[in-house]
Amino acid sequence: MFNPDADQSPFNPLPPVVMVLAAAMALVELAFQAGAMGLVGGPEAVGWRLEAVRSYAFLDAVWDWMVTNGRYPNEHLLRFLTFPFVHGSFTHAAFAVVIVLAIGKAVGEVFSPVAFLVTFFVASAVGAIAFGTLIDTEYPLFGGYPGAYGLIGAFTFLLWVKLAAVGANAMRAFTLIGVLMGIQLVFGLFFGPDPTWIADLAGFFAGFGLSFLISPGAWTRVVAKLRQR
Repeated sequence: MFNPDADQSPFNPLPPVVMVLAAAMALVELAFQAGAMGLVGGPEAVGWRLEAVRSYAFLDAVWDWMVTNGRYPNEHLLRFLTFPFVHGSFTHAAFAVVIVLAIGKAVGEVFSPVAFLVTFFVASAVGAIAFGTLIDTEYPLFGGYPGAYGLIGAFTFLLWVKLAAVGANAMRAFTLIGVLMGIQLVFGLFFGPDPTWIADLAGFFAGFGLSFLISPGAWTRVVAKLRQR
């Protein structure tokens, strides 16, 4: 018997917005790799990564200067949008891309493309502000992890709503973030503390909180569930 679905792929395609975001992060890293190997850009390309950190990463000193003086030049505000695309190494970038693809698929299938991007970039910005406000450090913040953790926050919200809707223990939804924070703690014990966990955790809570507002129908479902109690 003819099956109209026989030729369909067993794998659901990634939402285009997820692929575009992940591709943008990957392409920047590939440019750094190509420059370091002398394939493009000439001799000065070897320093592309360092120059990108200097020009596009979030810097605590720059943030402190803006807050102290009440001045917010566009060139520095732009850092909130650019630092997620600058990574310290190929491995650093690869893990961020993998998280965006894996978690982004689940979120992107529910959120609109605009809501998906808002979650990523607002979580990145909130993570950077928390990083710059809560600690005093010369360590630059760069990489897609605060935004990726924002997507994890959105994913946690979706799972939280789903578990609550069937009467299951909704706190199970926070298992993933608990495991990830535990891994960061272990790495910190062995390799020294990394202050960027503050940005990651702030990004997670930003993504979770935003989901109340931008996840389609989520707030209605939550309110309905609470009224049943």
